[in-house]
This record gives sequence, structure tokens and C-alpha cells, in this order.
Amino acid sequence: MKLDEAPVEDRNTTTGQAGQDGSGSGVDPRGVTGVQVPGMDTEQPAALSRIVYFDYDSFEVRAEYTAALEANARYLKANPNRKVALEGHTDERGGREYNLALGQKRAEAVRRSLALLGVSESQMEPVSFGEEKPAAMGMDETSYAKNRRVEMTYR
Repeated sequence: MKLDEAPVEDRNTTTGQAGQDGSGSGVDPRGVTGVQVPGMDTEQPAALSRIVYFDYDSFEVRAEYTAALEANARYLKANPNRKVALEGHTDERGGREYNLALGQKRAEAVRRSLALLGVSESQMEPVSFGEEKPAAMGMDETSYAKNRRVEMTYR
């Protein structure tokens, strides 16, 4: 059968199956609700530094972040019902799998630091995003440095 001989079926209907706005999606946008992601609307503690930056190809927590980690540990110990996601990130250099592993090692390093400061393991969840969520776009050292981080997101 040739392409121009193929049967054609008209699927446009006037029985209300097309979208209310004429888009043909079949979904009334007035009945669609947004997706709720845990932690997205949770208030983050004010005046707490919640980002730890790392050197290139490293997951060693630098001494300059000791005060920030101590402050976060005090907050978590004073608020045992709060949980924190430790989100590990990398710059775009390196393969996807390598960057996911490095991001996880960074998140685990921050988790270990907080645990040594007395934070309960049940309050922390280390996770890696690798290079998938850059803080800065660009292919220069300044951008790369902003992307090598762990963000502490309270839930």
C-alpha cells in the first residue's frame, strides 16, 4: 500500500473530547492541580548558611565550613522533627556516572560531619544530583566552583 492510499481517520470530534481551550488535549486545565514536592514549600531557616562548596574532584569538607555546619547541627538538634536533604552537586566536567558518584560522596561527607556534631541519622538524607542541577551556567572556573556544592534543604 502506498502512503497516499493509506486510510485516514478523522479523530476530531465535537462531543467535548477536545480540550476546553481547543488544544485537543482532552484535559480541562481548570481541573488540573499542581504537583506537591515535599520540602518545596517548607520554610528554610533564616540566617543559616546552607551551602558547602568543594574543590575540583574532591569530597573533602574544607575547614572554612566548620561554623556553617556547626550552626546547622545546632538547628537540627534543637528541632528534632526537622529533616534535611543533603543534595550533592558537581560541575559538568566528568562523565554522568562519575559525577553522580562524586555528588553522593560530597553529600555523605556533609552527613558524616553533621553526625559527628550530634545530628541524628534519621534527620538526614544524602542524595546526589551530579551535574544535573547547576547553580551557575558557564564554562569557566567561577561557574564550575559554584556548581561543586552540597545544598542543605530543610523539610
